[in-house]
Amino acid sequence: MYKLLDTLSIIEASSFVASPTAGLYCAQMGAEVIRVDQIGGGPDFHRWPVTAGRDSLYWENLNRAKKSVALDLGKPEGRELLQQLVRSTGQFITNFPASGFLSHDVLSQGRGDLVTVRVMGWADGAPALDYTVNNAVGYPMMTGTGPDPVNHVLPAWDLLTGAYAAFALLAAIQRRTATGEGGEVRIPLSDVAIGTAANLGSIAEVLYNGANRPRLGNTVYGLFGRDFLTADGVRTMIVVVTHRQWAKLVAALALGEAVAAVERARGVSFAEDDGLRFDHRDALFPLFETAIAARRHDELAATLDSAGIVHSAYRTMLDAARDPALVTNNPIFACEGGAAANPSGFAYPAAGAFATIPQLDREPPRPAPRNGQHSEEVLTARLGLSSGEIARLIDAGIVGAV
Repeated sequence: MYKLLDTLSIIEASSFVASPTAGLYCAQMGAEVIRVDQIGGGPDFHRWPVTAGRDSLYWENLNRAKKSVALDLGKPEGRELLQQLVRSTGQFITNFPASGFLSHDVLSQGRGDLVTVRVMGWADGAPALDYTVNNAVGYPMMTGTGPDPVNHVLPAWDLLTGAYAAFALLAAIQRRTATGEGGEVRIPLSDVAIGTAANLGSIAEVLYNGANRPRLGNTVYGLFGRDFLTADGVRTMIVVVTHRQWAKLVAALALGEAVAAVERARGVSFAEDDGLRFDHRDALFPLFETAIAARRHDELAATLDSAGIVHSAYRTMLDAARDPALVTNNPIFACEGGAAANPSGFAYPAAGAFATIPQLDREPPRPAPRNGQHSEEVLTARLGLSSGEIARLIDAGIVGAV
């Protein structure tokens, strides 16, 4: 956690991954992010993974360092309170529908400089999820070896959309500072997905070739890279991204003569051409398979490390969670002081801000709130409601508090 945005307050009304991620990143940089949910929690409040008590480990990590206000959004008075909170701060992140009581036109009445960032499925307002958008842009048909499509388990488009939404919010605030103008920024998952594919050259590639890229499994497209099996059965990924790494890899595995023989036979030189190494992988891979299969993984890893070759054995998530370099001794992580710090009651390493900023101390990550934990505090500070009025709202079931 940093305090770079500690003068910024944001209302967030959202669910699932993309929109909460935007709020999380702002909170990690010091913004006051006030998440407003239905009393009892929204549709993602018990989303897996969960504990035995059905507390969502997913929810409490995507909502760290935020404040929680619980309202009955099914009642007009609850919806009006949310609208007032949005107007009181001037910044709003949501993935709720663009029409209705949370439309920008409605919210900006009386707050013309309001900045709304709205995460959407499709640009026309139709719903979509990471999993369906991923299918629409073609990545499952490029993943694996075929013939069936393979859905990867990482919600990449949700995460990219959340990060882009946080960036877009700050850009819109910068514009407002310069011009005094607010407005609504819409960020559809579908546009993030297809735009990212275009940025990587993939749209141009298939149009230029008039055909789809072949399914390559674990082979890296356009480079020398693939998984190999060591003598002791460890599967490891090796990728060469520079010409110097290629020379060092060939030398480290004592394959100079064998590679030179392939070059002579095919009339090519692999020294300074990534594409040729990829094109002739049918001849190169068997050489490397044999050399790597003769070595134990610990020996191979030491050799590759000394040569500056990029590699990694395949591991499970549990292996990664127990890795000192990745988690235990990583400064982005901190373990909560006690089990009670997390709503789930489970103590574990929690991630804070990913960035390391010179001359600034990284504060430990703060826990996620309990549903309605800050209702009274926020309604008093933001809307000036008296304790008596808040008590009435709680008794009427309009406001939830803990």
